Amino acid sequence: MSGSVRVLMVDLLVERAAFGHGGNQEVIQPFAERGNVELLLVTPQMQSFEAGAKAEAQGEVTLEEIDVPHWDDDYPFWQSTTVEFGDQGVDFRRIVMPMHEDDERMSEWLAALNLDAVVCSGSRRNVSIWEDWMGPAGSLLRASALSGRPTLGICFGHQLLCHSLGGKVERAEKLSSGIWDVDLTDAGGSDELLTSHTEDVECVAGVFSHQDHVMTVPDCCTLLGLTSHNRVSAVRVHDADGTGLPAWGIQFHPEATRARIERAYGWGHISEEVFNSMKGEHDGAGILSSFADIVLSQKG
Repeated sequence: MSGSVRVLMVDLLVERAAFGHGGNQEVIQPFAERGNVELLLVTPQMQSFEAGAKAEAQGEVTLEEIDVPHWDDDYPFWQSTTVEFGDQGVDFRRIVMPMHEDDERMSEWLAALNLDAVVCSGSRRNVSIWEDWMGPAGSLLRASALSGRPTLGICFGHQLLCHSLGGKVERAEKLSSGIWDVDLTDAGGSDELLTSHTEDVECVAGVFSHQDHVMTVPDCCTLLGLTSHNRVSAVRVHDADGTGLPAWGIQFHPEATRARIERAYGWGHISEEVFNSMKGEHDGAGILSSFADIVLSQKG
């Protein structure tokens, strides 16, 4: 690997320390194990549209508290912090993002940041209950995925990616929480993200917690996996010729380690019923490790 890896996280769970900041750490852990990494974070759900003009004009702009009038004060605002992974410190830094839906301009902004990967987290919001900030966030994901940059949408990020590419998202009557086997399609059984860590090419286990569901696969995506309760659980984006791009959406939470789940329950962020439904082994760590390998192999 040459130089430090730069990852941009669309950080949509800042108000949930266990699955937000903690989940971000789980995503970054395999990168830190392999070398130097830096994490940039954007929070469009908290940011003003006016602040986005600064990013448009200046590129990489440090986020100020004045830029996020919708910040959840239950979680203290910080611009940057250093997280220790073993003997390595990784910088987490918040920046301003453009708040428009022009994919060409968004692509230029992303390119100027010299990013190696983009990840979108889960959220307590819902694509089926649309909010204005979701348009720019969707443009960011679409522009990144179609550019060939490694891109990963997790839960809400999966839904927003699919919606931004033309897929249909609907809200179910009730929440689905627990560990399900994701049955892999033929394409999923040979997919490098989902199966590089395992010899099982028929299914992988994932932690689910969602009420919105992707109902249709976008034309520019390939279905990789589905469950008994969720018909579009994993997709891969492809180009106009049908060649797979290093961009995925997964409905499940690979970052939901046992320790994070226990901490979330201890802090009162999830109910006992949800906590009990998430007991068991899953393939999240292996999938995040595979994503890091994909990013590093593309970086060269």
